Amino acid sequence: MSSRRQLANAIRALSMDAVQKAKSGHPGAPMGMADIAEVLWNGYLQHNPANPNWINRDRFVLSNGHGSMLIYSLLHLTGYELSLEDLKNFRQLHSKTAGHPEFGYAPGVETTTGPLGQGIANAVGMALAEKSLAAQFNKDGHEVVDHYTYAFTGDGCLMEGISHEVCSLAGTLGLGKLIVFYDDNGISIDGEVEGWFTDDTPKRFESYGWQVLPAVDGHDAEAVERALLSARENTTQPTLICCKTLIGFGSPNKQGKEDCHGAPLGDDEIVLTREALGWEYGPFEIPDDVYTGWNAKAAGAEREQAWNEKYAAYEAAYPDLASELLRRMAGELPANFAADAQAYIEQCQQSGDTIASRKASQNTLNAFGPLLPEFLGGSADLAPSNLTMWSGSKAITADDASGNYLHYGVREFGMAAIMNGIVLHGGFIPYGATFLIFMEYARNAVRMAALMKQRTIYVFTHDSIGLGEDGPTHQPVEQMSSLRHTPNMSTWRPCDAVESAVAWKYAVERKDGPVSLIFSRQGLPHQSRSEQQLRDVEKGAYVLSGGEGTPDLILIATGSEIGLAQEAALKLRANGTNVRVVSMPSTDVFDKQGADYKQQVLPLEVTARIAIEAGIADFWYKYVGLDGRIIGMETFGESAPANLLFEEFGFTVDNVVSVAEELL
Repeated sequence: MSSRRQLANAIRALSMDAVQKAKSGHPGAPMGMADIAEVLWNGYLQHNPANPNWINRDRFVLSNGHGSMLIYSLLHLTGYELSLEDLKNFRQLHSKTAGHPEFGYAPGVETTTGPLGQGIANAVGMALAEKSLAAQFNKDGHEVVDHYTYAFTGDGCLMEGISHEVCSLAGTLGLGKLIVFYDDNGISIDGEVEGWFTDDTPKRFESYGWQVLPAVDGHDAEAVERALLSARENTTQPTLICCKTLIGFGSPNKQGKEDCHGAPLGDDEIVLTREALGWEYGPFEIPDDVYTGWNAKAAGAEREQAWNEKYAAYEAAYPDLASELLRRMAGELPANFAADAQAYIEQCQQSGDTIASRKASQNTLNAFGPLLPEFLGGSADLAPSNLTMWSGSKAITADDASGNYLHYGVREFGMAAIMNGIVLHGGFIPYGATFLIFMEYARNAVRMAALMKQRTIYVFTHDSIGLGEDGPTHQPVEQMSSLRHTPNMSTWRPCDAVESAVAWKYAVERKDGPVSLIFSRQGLPHQSRSEQQLRDVEKGAYVLSGGEGTPDLILIATGSEIGLAQEAALKLRANGTNVRVVSMPSTDVFDKQGADYKQQVLPLEVTARIAIEAGIADFWYKYVGLDGRIIGMETFGESAPANLLFEEFGFTVDNVVSVAEELL
């Protein structure tokens, strides 16, 4: 049987060989963390290579994702469907082994990492999901949700501000099954970090309420194992294991230096490294005894079988809970959701309320919440403004994690990244809220949700200059355009309670990407609709008024500007102009409709078009054409009451009519 060091050396060899073959990559971190990885993956990680989606597996996150050959080597060696050829294809087009780990490419990769700090944030979300799901489903003697979340991090992850946001919250919530290994090698791209990173990291994490195990020799397997056992014994606090390591361990001329962080070692140095490590095999050559020492298939099958037996006993004792757990982990909605949600939408159409769409959103949550036990809401310290709490909301705390609502605190970026971890874990549909302008703080995590095509729901309120006196620092202008241009993101800006309910239904039912729901602070008038118009809302755009014949002019609007478009249309019709008003709450959903439907709504022969939206103007040229007009924002806003701002920036009936007459 190979020694532990020899097993770890297999990671080092595969990592330096793959990076060398690709002529790019990061060999330093995998070589430095190989001994830590061997202890965790060979002795303690609860997983089954034959079933990467086993519900009760431990989650492993490589937050310092540039060291991707570490996880690819681990997955290959332990028996996942990741071949030696896949490793040889490292960083190549359409390869499973992308430059940074990407969710959905290689089996066993739990999340996409690379933007430093987001991996540890995802891990916090996964640990939080485990704790909450366990509180909701486990019964005495039937602990069917019972696993750990492990994360590897580097100096870069802990320098990023998001690490503070999420680790602070993790300590407050007592996520005792979160264990983070900190690769304290003192090196980043620019060199020795002591010139720019002198934090007392152990004290920092102790202040968060974590258990901290400092100064562990990351190349001493027994020391790492002792620390890991201590971490697993403490189930009331997350644990940070600070491991002192040498980046590029084994490389005679480059270990401990930034030279091996993000570049191949070079052929000559690899020869020397093989000699130094005592690794007597050629490139990508792994001896049988090393494969045997790593193979986790048999142990994984035994672990999953033991859990299956535990689940069978749970199912016999609590059949309803057991089936509900499987439904939620599969991401399936309750059978009655679609019909009940549609009934609520029809009720909204009949009620005719004039309310702010943020309030309409809360009303929808009150209707949908009882139907969706998987809802896990939250807000970045703006619940009274975002209106994200509903009558059945119950806060999650360290002592009681059975609730369905998270007070994220003023942590927009952390919230969005934690939500990604929650949805990746499974069992929940998370939604989180802030003002639309503060999407900017969360932007990279929002992008990652879209990149991974995850069902996260963002509630962005206070959607335009209409929020008024707080001024341009709080008034979003370019954010809607940014969201609409993000691949895989679906963005909705409803004009009344009906469209708000439809948007929420769409967000809940969508499985292949995130949804941004954009709501107003100010009241919005109810719009009358026929049965057909009501059905057409879900198509992203529809003819709201003036649907008869071929129009002379089409007004396209969203959200709070629909009321303005309708008023302007009435005045223009009084002057004999055939005006059509198109409500377009979701441009991306409309874009997916067939050509026939698009022609019905926006006939190509009608070139006189005006788009009206209190957001950046340029976005709308794709719908009005270069000869059309846009009443939108081309500057930042100002501090003043909303009605004065709308007048200042041209969002008035008279201005719409004037622009229309000029166009016609």
